[in-house]
Amino acid sequence: MPSDKTPIVLIHGLWMPPHSWRGWIERYGAAGHPVHAPAWPGVSELHEELDHAKAPADIRIGEVVDHYDAFVRALPEPPILMGHSFGGLITQMLLGRGLGRAGVAIHPAAPRGVFRLPLSVLRATWPVVSRPANRRRAVPLTPAEFHYAFANTVSRAESDSWHAKLAIPAPGRPLFQSAAANFIPRSRAATVVDYAKPDRAPLLLIAGGRDHIVPSAVVYENFTRYRRSPAPTDFKLFEHRTHLTAVMDGWSDVADCALTWTAGHSG
Repeated sequence: MPSDKTPIVLIHGLWMPPHSWRGWIERYGAAGHPVHAPAWPGVSELHEELDHAKAPADIRIGEVVDHYDAFVRALPEPPILMGHSFGGLITQMLLGRGLGRAGVAIHPAAPRGVFRLPLSVLRATWPVVSRPANRRRAVPLTPAEFHYAFANTVSRAESDSWHAKLAIPAPGRPLFQSAAANFIPRSRAATVVDYAKPDRAPLLLIAGGRDHIVPSAVVYENFTRYRRSPAPTDFKLFEHRTHLTAVMDGWSDVADCALTWTAGHSG
């Protein structure tokens, strides 16, 4: 049945499949929005049974952004874009291309120009970046590594259940590209965002106060980089949320905040 509500595109990040959005899809769908959650190339699609070993071994950030660019342009109208982690970075890059009616970057990976690097980020990503050969590999997290990186506020047993249910390997190259972005010329960096773009769609950046992979201070610095743009840009902190914010208890509060904000800013 056709809907008069704005479509929503949900973009997952590393180590998580589109299946992590199921609650959001049901909630937004019940509100009348057509909801899409396409997978990264090489990852199980939402309509498929999740293959926990299926992941691209060598893919670049630009290829993933182009993949979502093509998907968004094929929709009959501009959607609301919402992305988590690297999906939040991709959301910002798509907005920079003039796509989307509004965007929400949830615990987004840092674009070029964000310099804050807390020790927890290094510890959480160390299983990948500690080995240069991982540039061309898909790297899983062990249950212990997942507990620290994604679910550090719950018991190891609960974290292990989420790991068994959702975790997939992550291609290493995007992490290496992100780590190098501030040390190479802008023209060669993979995570460039046009912070000053005046006609960008409205953007909300959401942070979690207990996130180890993308701490709230990193997201806040990301937010402040947009200060030269007249385009609407807001920041929201959920004090007790970890990186697994899309599925752990309380996820609906984050989802409702994102939808309410975009309803007020997407025209």
